[in-house]
This record gives sequence, C-alpha cells and structure tokens, in this order.
Amino acid sequence: MTRKTMAPTGRALACLVLLSALGAPAYAQAPKPAETPAQRDQRLQWWREARFGMFIHWGPVSLKGTEIGWSRGSEIPIDVYDHLYQKFNPVKFDADAWARTAKAAGMKYMVFTTKHHDGFCMFDTKLTDFNIMHSPFARDVVKELAAACKREGLVFCTYHSVTDWHNPDFPLTSPGGSVKRPVSNLDRYEQYIKGQVAELIHNYGPLGIMWFDVPQLFDGPRGQRLLDHTRALQPNIIVNNRSGVAGDYDTPEQRVGKYQDSRPWETCMTICNQWAWKPGDEMKSLSACLQNLILCAGGDGNLLFNVGPTPEGLIEGRQVARLREMGAWLEANGQSIYGTRGGPWKPTRTLASTRKGNTIFVHILKWDDQPLALPDIPRKVTAAAVLGGGTVEVKQADGHLVIEVPAAQRREIDTIIRLDLDGSAMDLKALALATPTTVKAAASNVYQKDVDNYGPEMAFDGDPETRWATDGGTHQAWISAAFATPRTIGKVRVDEAFPGRTQRFEFQYRDGAGAAWTTIVSGTTLGAKYEKSFAPVTAREVRLNILEATEGPTLNEIELLPK
Repeated sequence: MTRKTMAPTGRALACLVLLSALGAPAYAQAPKPAETPAQRDQRLQWWREARFGMFIHWGPVSLKGTEIGWSRGSEIPIDVYDHLYQKFNPVKFDADAWARTAKAAGMKYMVFTTKHHDGFCMFDTKLTDFNIMHSPFARDVVKELAAACKREGLVFCTYHSVTDWHNPDFPLTSPGGSVKRPVSNLDRYEQYIKGQVAELIHNYGPLGIMWFDVPQLFDGPRGQRLLDHTRALQPNIIVNNRSGVAGDYDTPEQRVGKYQDSRPWETCMTICNQWAWKPGDEMKSLSACLQNLILCAGGDGNLLFNVGPTPEGLIEGRQVARLREMGAWLEANGQSIYGTRGGPWKPTRTLASTRKGNTIFVHILKWDDQPLALPDIPRKVTAAAVLGGGTVEVKQADGHLVIEVPAAQRREIDTIIRLDLDGSAMDLKALALATPTTVKAAASNVYQKDVDNYGPEMAFDGDPETRWATDGGTHQAWISAAFATPRTIGKVRVDEAFPGRTQRFEFQYRDGAGAAWTTIVSGTTLGAKYEKSFAPVTAREVRLNILEATEGPTLNEIELLPK
C-alpha cells in the first residue's frame, strides 16, 4: 500500500476548506468576554468530581512492543516504523469491551490517543492518508470508542499530540524531535492541527477533554491560538496545559502531584512501565494502584490511569483483572473519592484525606505502633466510623486529633475513617503533617534534579513504591545516609527498581564526617531482593557506591538492619 501525501500547499488549502465547512474559525477571532471563576468551576465540575479516568496509548507500534512515538528512529528505523500501519489489523478490537472495562474499574472518563508524536491518526481524518482507514483494519476506532463510551455512561475525550515528527511541515523529527528538518512550515502545520481538532470535535464530540501534549517548537502564541480555536469550536471543553500555554489544569506525569487546591491537576500514570503495550511489562501491585488514586484525591487531583492494548486490540487480561479489583474497592469506598476535595490534611506517603460537606475521610495507608495523631481542626467531630466496619476511637485534645483503631481491624491497603463534623469541612485550611526523618540522605545524581519525587531520601523512607532515580545514561553513582547518632548495622537489604542495571558496587561506612570510607561488602548485580549480612559495625554514615551500571541506577529501598 502506498501512502498518498498531499503537497504542502494542498494540505494548507484542505485545512482551510475543512475549517470553513465545519463552521470553524480559520483565523483569529475577536476576543470573548473573560470567563468568571464561577463559570470556570462549573465547566470543570464534572471532571473534578470524577477523579478517575482511563488513558489509552495505542497504535501500529504495538506490533513491535516498543514505546509509541519515542521509539521511531531509535529502536525502530523511521522507514520501518512509518510502514507498521500496513500490517496493523487488530481484529479483536471491541470498543464496548474497553468501555466496560473502564466502567468496571470505577473510571468516569476515557482519554484516547487520536494522534501521538509519530503522526499516525487513529481516526478517519481527511487531512492525511497516514491514518487507520488506510490500514488493513480500515475501521474508525475513535468513532467506535466514542459511541461505546456514550453507551456505558463514560465521558469520551481525546489526546492529540501537538508535535508531529512525521509531518514534513513540523520543524522537528525523530528520534525524539532531536533532528531539525532543513525545510518546514510551522504556519502551515498550525492550520493542519487546527483542522484535525475541528474534525475531532465535530465528528466525535462533544468531547470532555482535549488533551494536548509536547508542543516543542509550538510556542506560547501558537499554543494560545490553538487553545482559543478549540474553545471556539466547543466552549465547554476542558483543555490541559500542554498546548504551549497553561490551559485549565496541570499534568504531573508518572508521579502523584503535590497538594494543590488553587489550580486543578491530574496525574497521568501507567499501569505497567511503558505507555504503549510491551510484552511482559511489569505491572503495578493493587496496593500501588489504589494508593496512587487515593493520594491523588487527597492532593485534590485526578488520576488518569493508562493501559496499552495489544496488537490484536485487547487490553491484557491481567490488566483488566487489576482494574476490576480497583473497581471493587471503589464500589465499597467510592464515597471517599468521588465528588470530594483534597484535605484538610495534606497527604504524605502514609496518609491522605478527602472531604465533602461536613465530612472528612481519613485514609490511613500505613500504621505504626502508636495511635495516629493529626493537627487538630477548628471543628468538633460529632461521629466517627470505619468504612466497611470496625471500631474507632477519636479524641480532640491539646491541639491534636488522635485516631485509634485496633490492630486487628486495620486494612492492609487503606483504613478509611469517616469523621462527621459540626460544620463544613470545605473551608478548613489545609494543614501540613510533619514527616519524621531518620536519616539525612544524599546522592551524586537525581533524575532531572527532581528531588521531591526521586531524591535519595526516597530510598530510605520505608515505602517500596517510591524510589531514588538517576538520569538516563548514568553509569556510576552513589547514594548515602547519615545518622544523627551512631547506628549499629549488621545487614543491608536493597531493592533495585530495574533489576540488572547495577553491574558492580560496594557498600561502605564511616564513623564520622571526613573520615575515610571503609568497604564492608562488594559485589556485582543487586536485583530486586539483594540481602547481605556482615560483622556488625557502628556507623555515622553509610554509602552504596555503584561503580558500574548499564543504565541510570534506580533503587526502591535500602534497609539498614542491626543484624
């Protein structure tokens, strides 16, 4: 099959004709009156109440099992990548099955990749032949998904990449947009993407969200024009912050966002490691999946949870099972997530809280041996209960609100305490909780300098779902922990997030700042469950010195034990 390519002037003309035919503005319009905060809140209300959505990254690249867009020109030669669609025939695709899976998971909306950075369109666009209708499958997946979501009561939304490494008018191309084209026309490309946005809204809408991504050279003024164009086509649509301008909400990626009630946000995160389908990809535990959702809600944000379907058109059975487990939990506990706002206590890795009306839901993700003591609130607790049953005692005294649940009645993943107040919980100020620090951690490198999410202390926080990470291409690194008082250590355990990266290391200690490092243990690979005992030493500081790694070292946890 030969792919037909419009001449640049033809493409631009086709975009303008399409925009005109659909009643869409081809050029800048007179500015409309500014939206009031109340109008904006009303427009975003359904989405903020939903809290949980399904993200889907899918396309011909699933035939190779590599990452969508980013593997073009790296793992897969460009010419091979761009012809994958000629073999793409996902005959087991069932839009209703996908929508039913999302609904069973407790998700309220779906965001589907209509075009990723590779430029391939999964809908019947009239602006390029590089689309699903010219594959052996020849079915409009977007049309089928939009209809299926409507039948299942889900809000249908579209992801549409701003960048396009396939389109000759976009200035950058693969790999990863690192190559600049000698000839390009960004003005003409702007009309192209506006034309496709018009197609999506008019042919498959109304849409809940237009989820743009990676604008690269699409600067602020162009991004604003794209945003204005999208809202002119559908005034009530919600638009994220990746068109080149701020849009309606923030989008932290592959991490839970921090508490933020001044501006909406949505964490986008994968159920496995890769966005697109990868055979045998490691899947998150039920505990990690649920606690990420809980922490998002507790931080006043949403979770957009991604699956990558197979080349046959199926969401993997194990992923469906995990999503159904999440749905069963939400069936029992959804009152503490849906329609709530975060707070009044800002989340930590072991606790979150949500609120609605005169009620607070305290999510206790991890207990220690003592009752839970929180900063008190200027409201009286009139009633308390454990969701799902159990005994709880709540006391308010001396500036603390203390919650106690018998150990036998605590839940493994999340013990939820409902607190009914004598007034509204919604106007309470968000309170930060002190996080106990047992070590002072340091490292030679932190992934993208993001110490809040990948800093060295993440390897010593007792939470296997957090990690210290280093930049890609890092082959040597060290991570250390200093103690306030000397500590006796006779055993070390290490959980490597990506087993096999570390090829040679040494575990060291010293008894004071400035002292020489003494090596206790050395070895080659670490793996997910490295454990080593040795003659006990008294240390003021320890260090894991990674001398050789195939890729950036990443550790979930380091445990230091007396023996």
